[in-house]
Amino acid sequence: MTDDVLDRLADWQAGLRAQFPILTRNPDVAYLDSAATTQKPAAVLDAVTDFLTTGNANVGRGSYPWATATTSRIERARDRVRIALDDTTSGSSVEFVGGTSHGLRAVAQDWLADQLLDGDEIIVPFGDHEANLRPWLDMRDDLARGGIRVRIVAMPVDPAAGDYDHRALPSVVTDRTRFVAVTHVHHVFGVDMNVHRVREAVGPDVPICLDAAQSVGHRPVSVADLDVDFVVFSGHKMLALPGIGAVWARNRRGPRFALRGWEGTPNTAGIVSMAAAFDWLDAAGTAEIGAWTSALTLRLTDGLAKLPGVQVLGCQDSLTAESTVQRREALVTFRHRAVRSDDLGFVLADEGIMVRADGHCQAGRDSDDHAVRVSVHVYNTPDEIDRVLEVVRRCEGMSS
Repeated sequence: MTDDVLDRLADWQAGLRAQFPILTRNPDVAYLDSAATTQKPAAVLDAVTDFLTTGNANVGRGSYPWATATTSRIERARDRVRIALDDTTSGSSVEFVGGTSHGLRAVAQDWLADQLLDGDEIIVPFGDHEANLRPWLDMRDDLARGGIRVRIVAMPVDPAAGDYDHRALPSVVTDRTRFVAVTHVHHVFGVDMNVHRVREAVGPDVPICLDAAQSVGHRPVSVADLDVDFVVFSGHKMLALPGIGAVWARNRRGPRFALRGWEGTPNTAGIVSMAAAFDWLDAAGTAEIGAWTSALTLRLTDGLAKLPGVQVLGCQDSLTAESTVQRREALVTFRHRAVRSDDLGFVLADEGIMVRADGHCQAGRDSDDHAVRVSVHVYNTPDEIDRVLEVVRRCEGMSS
């Protein structure tokens, strides 16, 4: 099945890869760190250059043509976010922020803090990205200094699968549960966290905030299906420029979301790049992108599973091509039992293979938990996956 997908989409993928200038200029480099930041297609770079060289102006601060055109670009970008998230509702809003970390903190400080009373509870993940834990803990501490005690409840997890433990979740939901923070695709385990089951467990009235940093731009994301109240993501992880992100808010459970303080000059070039990235992704096909990247990661886990010295993190029932459970979504994280992860990262880099080898900003981890993460996007190829496997096999031979 994996080879069928890769064979069927090979010509399509080759045409898309050719649209990334950094890769065509560096044909021998295997860039496999897209979970950290993605490369940018020419269409995105051209859109930013066109904006900066033909109509650059501040937004909402002028009546001349360049200023009004910039304002229109920003509003169009808000609509592009709604379309990309399959938002068919009325009353939703889109706020542009610096990235996922900034957006989650804004939800915590600018919206949630005012909704909580002494004795209320919120459920948050303690094993996901640090950015989806620290804002809620900091908000709790800030409220405590004002005499409002909020209880932070850890989201139950299934350690074997890396997924949330949806069967245990109802046991930690109480009549004081006011908010739930979740992750769509885990940035270390690569698993879809089955967020639709969270809504079933917490009921129809509790707001849910979704960290979608590893899903938006990598696969279809539908707020109609997920029934969450916030979706937060970063532009630089979905083919746009760094320094831009968005918070989509449903605005049905609780007051309307808005950023506090004076609305200064936004990152207009970043917003333009995000709209262009969504246009490019639509033309390419996010469903096909998801199928391609899942096939690549399955090719990698299937190869790693055959090496006795390698431990792949996350669900152990989805490693081989014969497994029937859900696949990893665009990333695979593993350790070599005899080679330190940072050393393996250097070995791969010497071969022109760029991966991440550290703690991956996972909450609750330290330096002893370092691992190698291979993350892909549509521009990656089966040959690049095979190059990784060949280097790891050589390390296997040296350690035996």
